[in-house]
Amino acid sequence: MADVIYQAQAPLEFIPPAFNPLFLRVVHLLLPSWINWQTAITQIEADNVKALVDLYRQFQEGKIRFMLAFRHPKTDDPLCLGYLLSQLVPKVARSQGTTLQFPIHAHFIYDRGIPLWAGSYVGWIASHLGGTPIQRGKADWTGLRSARELFANGKFPMAAAPEGATNGLSENISPLEPGIAQLGFWCAEDLHKAGRDQQVLIVPVGIKYSYVDAPWDAITNLLTELEAASGLPVNPSEQGNHASVDSLYPRLLTLAEHLLSLMEQFYTRFYHQKLPDAKIVAGEIKDRNEALAVRLQALLNAALQISEQYFDLQPKGNLTDRCRRVEQAGWNYIFREEFKDVKGVSAVEKALGDRVAEEANARMWHMRLVESFVAVSGNYIRENPTVERFAETTLILWQMIAKIKGNKAVQRPQLGKQKVKITVGEPISVSERYPAYKENRLGARQAVAEVTNDLQHALEGLI
Repeated sequence: MADVIYQAQAPLEFIPPAFNPLFLRVVHLLLPSWINWQTAITQIEADNVKALVDLYRQFQEGKIRFMLAFRHPKTDDPLCLGYLLSQLVPKVARSQGTTLQFPIHAHFIYDRGIPLWAGSYVGWIASHLGGTPIQRGKADWTGLRSARELFANGKFPMAAAPEGATNGLSENISPLEPGIAQLGFWCAEDLHKAGRDQQVLIVPVGIKYSYVDAPWDAITNLLTELEAASGLPVNPSEQGNHASVDSLYPRLLTLAEHLLSLMEQFYTRFYHQKLPDAKIVAGEIKDRNEALAVRLQALLNAALQISEQYFDLQPKGNLTDRCRRVEQAGWNYIFREEFKDVKGVSAVEKALGDRVAEEANARMWHMRLVESFVAVSGNYIRENPTVERFAETTLILWQMIAKIKGNKAVQRPQLGKQKVKITVGEPISVSERYPAYKENRLGARQAVAEVTNDLQHALEGLI
């Protein structure tokens, strides 16, 4: 987060979408070069693009409205989706003789917090590309109304990440938020009221990263760096053919256990949290992976409780739900109505407000730590020991250490060149369930839950 988060200030303003076709044209022209220059991605390919071409044809003919619900393992995902729409869809359309109106684009929903840590210019870019922001931890009615309007009446289809945030894992999907399905039903409702017979669809889109060449040397070096930073004896380097899952996995497990022990001591001693004794857990659960998972969940729960207790929140829902509520509570302490008019605030009131903002940000730090681990399990590598899973897990540990050290501006290490596989899934019809949705509140809740569940399974099937 930027330094400004340590100061009390006026409430976050809504950034209205202000689509600029000329700006989009420039972005589309520069996108391939930007990807080559700024990321480790060297190749992007996609399956079932013909289906997406047909969906855009039907959209432009006024037959359907749809949302692309894409997987969100990395911050590079929007670039990949932009490449799919600006490069691959037009190419396939031309090859099969389908005439589409250009540009091929999508309005999109993004987290209002992104411009806070990435820079205010990101909000300007998102706005001029037709994006609309949402504050994730509350009923953001202004943001929801904007997204609802775009879904029903926007010039382009919609795009959103139903996981709500990146989880760093290509092959493990976080629990989906129900907001995507709800927006779908609102769109169906708006179309029905307007007497329009367009069908509403949600289209799952899988995004999976893999390495062009297995970067075992880079992983070994990073693991050595993390061992040194956490106080473990540095192992002799295992370069070349000697580095593999078999040789490095015990080191990764040892590092994870050591970091967990350090954090358990930290929360037990200074925050008075009661956590399971590592020796007792190891005695009861012989498998190191399972024991690690049990200890990790207990630690994440304790860390979140520290934030929740400060903001007077009850621990309801899964870890993701709890993180979102803590985030919003923190924002409420930092972005305050009484600071709208700075002239009417005394120097003492401003200083006290800054103190509250600083403390709120400090309490949110615990939530940010938890956020990095919401999708981590003890078996992610073991159930499929690929170099990609090993790299992703090592990078999550790197991110944890970076957060502890307070490294805000340091970019995540690039372990090697990557290729991306995008897969367009079968559309999920919202319209088919709309009659059940509009019957009563129970029917509406059930319909939203069913579509969310179907989308979860569809995205898991695209891995």
